Amino acid sequence: MPTTTDGLEDIVATHSRICDLDGKLGKLTYYGVDIHDLAQNSSFEETAYLLWNGVLPTRAQLDELKLRLQAHRVLPEQILELMHLLPKTTTPMDVLRTSVSALSAFDGNLTDTSPEANHRRAERLTAVMPTIVAGWEQIRHGRAPITPLTDHDHATNFLYMLTGKMPDSYTAHVLDVALILHADHELNASTFAARVTAATLADMYAAIVSAVGTLSGPLHGGANEQVIRMLLRIGELDKAETYIKEALARKDRIMGFGHRVYRTEDPRANYLREISRELGKRTGDSTWFDISEVVARVVKEQKGLYSNVDFYSASVYYMIGMPIDLDTPIFACSRVSGWTAHVLEQYAHNRLIRPRAEYEGPKNTPYVAVDQRG
Repeated sequence: MPTTTDGLEDIVATHSRICDLDGKLGKLTYYGVDIHDLAQNSSFEETAYLLWNGVLPTRAQLDELKLRLQAHRVLPEQILELMHLLPKTTTPMDVLRTSVSALSAFDGNLTDTSPEANHRRAERLTAVMPTIVAGWEQIRHGRAPITPLTDHDHATNFLYMLTGKMPDSYTAHVLDVALILHADHELNASTFAARVTAATLADMYAAIVSAVGTLSGPLHGGANEQVIRMLLRIGELDKAETYIKEALARKDRIMGFGHRVYRTEDPRANYLREISRELGKRTGDSTWFDISEVVARVVKEQKGLYSNVDFYSASVYYMIGMPIDLDTPIFACSRVSGWTAHVLEQYAHNRLIRPRAEYEGPKNTPYVAVDQRG
């Protein structure tokens, strides 16, 4: 058997052109375009185009993509009816998983597995997932879902469907940047799950359902929700250092720190830190940013761990008014662009993913008839 490692750590499972993650340098690129250039200059729609097509779009191509995404925002009425049947206590991630699965029934030509048809599915899923998340936020509070806008960008529409009000330009910009930063990250757990499913030639909806289910775990997408709950428990700046030192002494897991690949600070965390700082200035309340900075300092001093993307995204989402349990669904609404890009790549160069396990159990165990077992 080849050398094995728990969790497939540092095992290369496939070749990909989509995302380059340099853990030693702390550098992240999509098709060679640096994540900082995208965060500073791009939009989520442009980033999604890059992930799906391998090149940045022309102005005409970007405008056409925006129109297609806008056209796909409306959910089938039957999906909304299904959501109304779910208990109001259902978690948003469970609703998202169930609704994405049901969407396959409303694909008029599911048997068309051509690259063009799957590309359209990637756009449709990316466009409609925010409608599911925002729709559930209304439904679970006894309100009617808000009809998506027929214009405006992806982030603005998402915020509008959540609140019923047009967001200010800076808040929309903050969400847009967060969506860019979360769009892809090589073979993370949910992306790998999507590719494993796609490798069986299951349809794209099934692959994305696998990804959503994987992202829901607290060691993956759920980490940012745990971060903000920790910050809220700390509550006050002068309690932060003591809280974290005591937690570390108990060997509690501090979410939002460390990464399987990065040996420096996550480049996405660096950008989100500055957004969190700026939001504190704009709102006149830097409590959550200040507490975050103390937590980050203590963890770095005592454990040598850098913050990752989940850590500062938590305070960013909280300060722009996002319900805490929507943190991970928002992550999914961004990452679906990367998931679908990887599914498209898997279909194009497919080989069934079938790893091995190194057996460590007993050998040559004799069979004992049931009546003779003690």
